[in-house]
Amino acid sequence: MYSIVDIETTGHGYKGQKITEISIFLFDGQKVIDEFTSLVNPEQRIPHFITNLTGITEAMLSNAPKFYEIAKKIVEITKDTVFVAHNVTFDYNIIKDEFKSLGFDFKRKKLCTVRLSRKIIPGLSSYSLGNICSTEGIEIVARHRAKGDAEATVELFRRLLERDHNFTINSFLNPRSRAAVLPPLLDKQVVDNLPEAHGVYYFKNEQKEIIYIGKANNIKQRVISHFYDKKKKERNMCLETADITYAKTGSEIVALLYESSEIKHFHPKFNRAQRRASEAIGLFSYQDQKGILHLTYDRLKLAPNPIMKFYSIAECRSVLEKICEEFKLCSKYCHLESNVNTCFHFQIKQCGGICSGKETPENYNKKVHKAIKSLGLQTENLVLKEKGRNDKELGFVLILNGIYQGFGYLNKDIIIQNPEEYERYLQPKKDNRDVQRILTSYIAKKVGSQHRNANVYGLFE
Repeated sequence: MYSIVDIETTGHGYKGQKITEISIFLFDGQKVIDEFTSLVNPEQRIPHFITNLTGITEAMLSNAPKFYEIAKKIVEITKDTVFVAHNVTFDYNIIKDEFKSLGFDFKRKKLCTVRLSRKIIPGLSSYSLGNICSTEGIEIVARHRAKGDAEATVELFRRLLERDHNFTINSFLNPRSRAAVLPPLLDKQVVDNLPEAHGVYYFKNEQKEIIYIGKANNIKQRVISHFYDKKKKERNMCLETADITYAKTGSEIVALLYESSEIKHFHPKFNRAQRRASEAIGLFSYQDQKGILHLTYDRLKLAPNPIMKFYSIAECRSVLEKICEEFKLCSKYCHLESNVNTCFHFQIKQCGGICSGKETPENYNKKVHKAIKSLGLQTENLVLKEKGRNDKELGFVLILNGIYQGFGYLNKDIIIQNPEEYERYLQPKKDNRDVQRILTSYIAKKVGSQHRNANVYGLFE
């Protein structure tokens, strides 16, 4: 027995949506044996665009029953049935959330006519209810009203059952079948073809727009895990997913870096973190007319060849304050103070007195050079060698003068003499705060022991 369901909602986003109309047809596979249709008072405002779409007004709902008043009827008519809907995850989860607010756990077997249609009627340009019904010659009376759409779904489902010569429906109803949990717009073959390898994957909607980017050590397993996630964000994302593509990376570190770069490039709607890139700040030095060596900072585009790179002025000033204290530098000539004759550090005897004429530029500059040298690792060239995408390939991450350059791949037979030669095989990428975090964590785990005694800031902070 099947309960074929359609609902209309207030459209306030997944989290806040409430039902405004529900229609349920009890169907035995050949004929309708019962029906329940009702408007529902959502107890909230209805946006104008929803009224324009459905024709349902607030006045129509003012005297309609609230959900708790019809909940018992919904439970009774759907008991011991398979819950069927066009894009079933949407209707089912909205109803389930309504019951949850009443303290009742609503559970039914589910069947999606979108997914079933993709298997039994392949090759359609769209699997919206309107397009399928137009293709099949099924009349929809009162489109975007619960009863009209539910009646059309009944007829569509009847025809699908008639054509299901391969018993496709059984695989969808089998709780162990992967098809039972896949997003309604996604073909099972797409998931079956995903590799079990390190890489980056892309969720795309029907318009081929990227809506989510993720990284994984096992692409197939990670993708499938999204389908079992019950968070509302994941539900919403899966409802829109119509295709999944991927790029192998060979290693976790490259996958992490590639994911970060792609998120900032495409700005997918379901990626919250890493979408905004902060403007870089450069720490650099210069010598004034008195021969005194200054340490200062500015936007990276205005400070070529920086000593170090940061992603906030606060980070940069923090480093300057630390080296001022450690090497007894002048806060005035480190540009931590302005419009002063003598710095505060001199007053508390933490400055040698370059700002008061009690220290020579030569002696002071030696301390500045020592401070710069203490940053050590930040000026290093590093090549992080990783597994490639196949057995003949080597993957690498390139850091020159402490700044991330990107990643790349080359044949294992190629001999490289110095880090700069890796640039020939490089996929250039931008450095940013998120890259810093990724590389910091990686180096701490993989090569941190080599630099255990280094005084490190910025990129390897």
